[in-house]
Amino acid sequence: MATTLERLKTSSSIAGKYLTFALGKEEYGLQILKVKEIIGYQDITSVPQTPPEIKGVINLRGKVIPIVDLRTRFSMEEVNITEQTCIIVIEIEQNDNTLATGIVVDNVSEVLDITAEEIEPAPEFGSSLETNFILGMGKVGGKVKILLDIEKALIDQNLMNITDIYEDDENNAEM
Repeated sequence: MATTLERLKTSSSIAGKYLTFALGKEEYGLQILKVKEIIGYQDITSVPQTPPEIKGVINLRGKVIPIVDLRTRFSMEEVNITEQTCIIVIEIEQNDNTLATGIVVDNVSEVLDITAEEIEPAPEFGSSLETNFILGMGKVGGKVKILLDIEKALIDQNLMNITDIYEDDENNAEM
């Protein structure tokens, strides 16, 4: 069990600006420094034999960017694309490289400055549920925002392999 001092240190280390977005009725936040840009939903080229959460790739100003559907990644039901659906292009660190990846979300809400006092640690559900991708729970305006460690939420062996493929293609194209 974390002491109050440990919880305060953790909360203050993750306090800051968050881009908030929705998936269904739930609201999430990711650290604004990870966000490269927000673009409207566009046609995604599917790639054979990729995991279900990998929607495919897009060409963003000459760069091939893998697109991850967070709904599928979080085992949520699929919904129709609307005019509110968008892609958040983020930068993640992998093996000393910075990689651009897009995540599909239902809609983007706002940028919030969340203070340490507004952040609670991620709940513990026991050892059977993996919640290490949750930085904490932001309590803002009477609502709870699930603050994501987007790198931990996205990086697993399947996603590591797909980003490796696009990174290799990009490096070969530069030669």
